[in-house]
Amino acid sequence: MADSGEDRIAFGSKGRYAANIELAEALTPEEQEEPLQPMRDVPTPNQKTIADVVAFLNIDITKTLKTLVVRGKDTPLVALVLRGDHTLNPLKAAKTGLIAEPMTLATEADIASELGCKPGSIGPIDLKCPIIVDRAASVIKNFTCGANQDHLHFANANWVRDAALGTVADLRNIEIGDPAPNDDGTIEIRRGIEVGHIFQLGNKYSAPLKATVLDAAGKSLTMLMGCYGIGVSRLVGAAIEQNHDDKGIIWPASIAPFEVILIPINAHKSEAVQAATDSLYNQLCATGIEVLLDDRDQIRPGAKFADAELLGFPHRIVIGDRALADGAVEYTDRATGSTEAWPIEAVVQRLVAHLRTPS
Repeated sequence: MADSGEDRIAFGSKGRYAANIELAEALTPEEQEEPLQPMRDVPTPNQKTIADVVAFLNIDITKTLKTLVVRGKDTPLVALVLRGDHTLNPLKAAKTGLIAEPMTLATEADIASELGCKPGSIGPIDLKCPIIVDRAASVIKNFTCGANQDHLHFANANWVRDAALGTVADLRNIEIGDPAPNDDGTIEIRRGIEVGHIFQLGNKYSAPLKATVLDAAGKSLTMLMGCYGIGVSRLVGAAIEQNHDDKGIIWPASIAPFEVILIPINAHKSEAVQAATDSLYNQLCATGIEVLLDDRDQIRPGAKFADAELLGFPHRIVIGDRALADGAVEYTDRATGSTEAWPIEAVVQRLVAHLRTPS
């Protein structure tokens, strides 16, 4: 999970269900229990959107229906009916098999020609095109909807009595607080980074290729196929999202671009610092440790430390005259921020222990 992720993930509060927002199933709510009211005409002059109608009539948006008209696969137009506050999911709509691909909204001219009104007044009653009704919209009673006449809506309309229900399908985006599939509590939605995926290919490729195997009885069967992949470049972003602080990156040692950074202090002025730094650098390289030497002479020590924290090297060794006078260097663990003096002769051994011992 990461706020910078490009994917929105819906998951159940009990932890058993998760799906990309594009695919997460929105369940059918319980049918409302209330007596049916007589349908009546309601003038809505110049109210073109569901938000306009709700504000103009001062009604609950959850008791309204909106009708979106798209180009059909086998018919000129198809109407998609949703609750007023819900959002159409184009991928789900495409799965109905009734709309043209890619999904395209009908133009105002198409709607006027085929249905005889403008988009702002469309509703499911006596509509002259196929209708697909979202699950949540299918259980509303006494709803307000377009009357298929400009500047007019119906109030207290009901399915079956006033409008044929038609095809019911899951058409909308799932929302926070919706019941989760598989009795998994309620839906929560967060952003995430997809670092791996699985595709179930079935026999899409094996059947044309006649890729078969023999079962235990010697019968020839077409193989079922699947594939999976890891998004290597996405792992970088995911790792940083999960390993950082206000100073910068905290790389896990296993994927850090460098495991150790050596920072000499005023090496251009001190032969002892330069000699100790060169010796440590060569020893670390010889053991296979990936080490970066920050030998920039014109950069102040504080700026070097800040850069090292920003870039997130797991281990930092600072070599300076003061510590060398006691036969030591300064070691800092990037993850914990702890700093301690290490005997210079023990540096390589301790780093090897840190980096090569399984955690």
